[in-house]
Amino acid sequence: MEIRNQTRVVNFLLLGFSEEHGMHPLFFGLFLSMYLITFTGNLFIIMAIVSDSHLHMPMYFFLSNLSFCDICFTSTTIPKMLQNIQTHSRVIIYSCCITQIFFFIVFGCLDSLLLTTMAYDRFVAICHPLHYTVIMNSQLCVLLVLGSWGFSILGSLLETLPLLRLSFCANTEIPHIFCDLSEVLKLACSDTLGNNIVVYFVVTILGVFPVVGILFSYSQIVSSIMRISSTRGKYKAFSTCGSHLLVVSLFYGTSLGIYLSSAATPSSRKSLTASVMYAVVTPMLNPFIYSLRNKDMQTALGRLFSRVATPY
Repeated sequence: MEIRNQTRVVNFLLLGFSEEHGMHPLFFGLFLSMYLITFTGNLFIIMAIVSDSHLHMPMYFFLSNLSFCDICFTSTTIPKMLQNIQTHSRVIIYSCCITQIFFFIVFGCLDSLLLTTMAYDRFVAICHPLHYTVIMNSQLCVLLVLGSWGFSILGSLLETLPLLRLSFCANTEIPHIFCDLSEVLKLACSDTLGNNIVVYFVVTILGVFPVVGILFSYSQIVSSIMRISSTRGKYKAFSTCGSHLLVVSLFYGTSLGIYLSSAATPSSRKSLTASVMYAVVTPMLNPFIYSLRNKDMQTALGRLFSRVATPY
């Protein structure tokens, strides 16, 4: 019988920071701190929005969902990475890798679609202020969020399920801190043409189209702001978009960086740095961006902290 050096069920090795053995305690403390900051920061954003009636409006409804998405997004990758650092192991079993890929894509796509709905919300608020409350009613907001969840799960299923038919060779090293779909496809011994076609299709629908929607929304927003006569009015209109623009730039900049660096030099330190920025740093920064640049959010957080400090 011919012995084949491939299998359908394998263990993958997450190389990550495996070369810096002496730095593992530092990395563990650093990433644990970043995860706790991300979790608590986004949790406080959600609690402030839910508890403050002044923030019960579409913009903050979408923001609370974005914060929840960021908590889940980081929880998909960081706990496993911390476990591997603590146990000095690089192994992630096949089923866990596929599961990680599924949820990573779900929450990555959801992040993209929620940022698009937030751009649409700002477009309606600035370009059609008199019809804002009519257009952005509660039913539409809920449908937009549910639709984002539905498309994200569907897109993830389309990309993940075809992985189950692939066979993998002996080399199962992934030069990242998590199971990245593109890296896993590179390790397959069987034909991945169908997988790549599905990936490009999903990326186009749930990646490129949202970017086009955001760019179109902001082109209309800039056009409307330029027609405002007063400088104060222009600044006020633009300030409502500043936080969202910064988060969009971070999200799409780092996501583009990880795939460009991975395609160019799969084992480079640049690829690892881009993956850390995308999966860890950006979700941690989002609550700070929205809280530091938004007076209403600062006020709501102040009320929340006061209630926590003096519960009776």
